[in-house]
Amino acid sequence: MFGDYEAQRHWMEITYNLPAEDWYRNSSKNDLMYWGLDYPPLTAYHSLICGYVANWINPDWVKLNESRGFESYEHKLFMRYTVLVADILIYIPAVVVFCNTCLHSLDKLQQVSVAAVMLLYPGVILIDYGHFQYNCVSLGFTLWAVISLSAGYDLIGSMMFCFALNYKQMELYHAMPFFCYLLGGCCFDKKENRFLKLVKLGFVVLLTFAVCWAPFLTNKDSMLQVLSRLFPFSRGLYEDKVANVWCALSVIVKMKQMFSLDTLLKMSSASTLLCLLPSSVNLFLSPSAQRLKYALVNSSLVFFLLSFQVHEKTILVASLPVLLLLPEKPSAVVWFLQLSTFSMYPLLAKDGLVLQYVATMVLFSTTAYAMFFSEYSAAKGQNVWSQTSSRNKVCSFIFWMSCLGTGILNVAAHQMEPPKNLPDLFPVLLAAFSCMHFIIFCIYFHFLQFKLPMAKSDLRATKQRKKIN
Repeated sequence: MFGDYEAQRHWMEITYNLPAEDWYRNSSKNDLMYWGLDYPPLTAYHSLICGYVANWINPDWVKLNESRGFESYEHKLFMRYTVLVADILIYIPAVVVFCNTCLHSLDKLQQVSVAAVMLLYPGVILIDYGHFQYNCVSLGFTLWAVISLSAGYDLIGSMMFCFALNYKQMELYHAMPFFCYLLGGCCFDKKENRFLKLVKLGFVVLLTFAVCWAPFLTNKDSMLQVLSRLFPFSRGLYEDKVANVWCALSVIVKMKQMFSLDTLLKMSSASTLLCLLPSSVNLFLSPSAQRLKYALVNSSLVFFLLSFQVHEKTILVASLPVLLLLPEKPSAVVWFLQLSTFSMYPLLAKDGLVLQYVATMVLFSTTAYAMFFSEYSAAKGQNVWSQTSSRNKVCSFIFWMSCLGTGILNVAAHQMEPPKNLPDLFPVLLAAFSCMHFIIFCIYFHFLQFKLPMAKSDLRATKQRKKIN
């Protein structure tokens, strides 16, 4: 019944009408079984602000218990405007600043080109504006964290990532690289007192969490209640037909039937940790801004493919750090971003966003082609596939075969009726097809990370770096 649109509206209703201590607690006024709040405190505060604005425009939108299931054109427009405001305040400035400060080797036109492609990524646009999410907030904070760390401002970067983590718990996908990067800096950076640096980082993290969680730290029960809502392990290994390993394997091996929930949790946790270690240790031993970007990609992909309770839309968590590699690996990045959007097609089709899906994919692909794969980009040396080596020809052929496969599956899923005994045929095929690609991308990005030089010159930027005007 309903979807994320009603969930977001309901959270505005709950946070506006009830005190903070009741937001995550089941009661007669807050039925947690009805789209109960299950995101961290910063999401709740955001919902509260939006709730005040909604009540000012039309009190019926957030009337306690009486507004359940409310839907109108005006309210959907309001919800989309709230996403736009969040974009303008957090995500778009982060993209612009990243392109201006972290891509200083590119000229201004190239920086604008990268920013345009990043902002036109269909995944974030469709999920935030069509599925009514606010991924731009958590992803924006994460990008600000990357920018800050790249400039040597570790304390600000730590605070930004804490904000991201306290907005959406899926940012745990990025937690290990940030931790290893900062810890490695404390252990190997000889320019500052290591212990003092570690203490300052710990203090900033604890203080940021304390401020975000302040209303729920009054007693132990309140804090545990919030945590129980953030990590609902009882929901199962994955939701719907997500493009990860467990869902793909379930076609052959019925994981949910063969193993208990507790066993599945242990299996997924162990496999995630095991596959997470190589890139994390590599980053810890040689912390650099460049290596951090690859580690963020690898960590989030490992989590998406192997962790417990994965949603289709959490591929966006992996897509953000992939976007940061656009100037270096445009071919692989554009390919990945197209596949990540394709993997969410069943969810988008369920929301009636097929036309929007096609339109945004065409716009993104056309823009990316013009920026990185056209004759102009070849003249600039950006078009990797314009080269005539055998390897590039093979990669180009595989890419176009992949595009052909996504096109065929899209048309089939939209136009054909599945067999009555296989109602989920097309979502399963899309998930398995996408999962195969994500595994290959995960291996590829790991290779690129380990290919980076492990040298003293690979130390990360510090505050002594010259500011780029």
